[in-house]
Amino acid sequence: MTASVTVRPAAPQDYAAWRPLWDGYNAFYGRFGATALPEHITQATWQRFHDTAEPMLCLVAQDEARGELLGLAHCIFHRSTTRMQPVCYLSDLFTREAARGRGVGRALIEGVYTAARAANTQRVYWQTHTDNAAGRQLYDKLAKHHGFVVYSQELSTF
Repeated sequence: MTASVTVRPAAPQDYAAWRPLWDGYNAFYGRFGATALPEHITQATWQRFHDTAEPMLCLVAQDEARGELLGLAHCIFHRSTTRMQPVCYLSDLFTREAARGRGVGRALIEGVYTAARAANTQRVYWQTHTDNAAGRQLYDKLAKHHGFVVYSQELSTF
């Protein structure tokens, strides 16, 4: 991990710095322009991160020297059918392109592990696209790929 990076929960006043990271994450997965998420989803997501009744967490990686946000990790804690304790789904992980290769992604994942332990969860899991080679190189060092393939079906529009 880069010594000058701190991972912490996002604060409401981080919105302006978080938003370009969120937009970059969505663009990476093809959600921009005509296919961008509707604004009300982004706003609701941000609000959920700061609602103590929601089982969601937003972590940010901050450059200590400059104060700028370099990356984000979004988690959802939920019950499981195979465990008594909740599990943690790492829903979104993104590092600003200029900060890649500096340990930001690793620091964010380790921050998720720390938050998950504090929440008494025993498992963190996530998914990525098969062509995310750079991400998968890191993920293979920090977690085990169990060979599952993800299926989904859209039931309605936004």
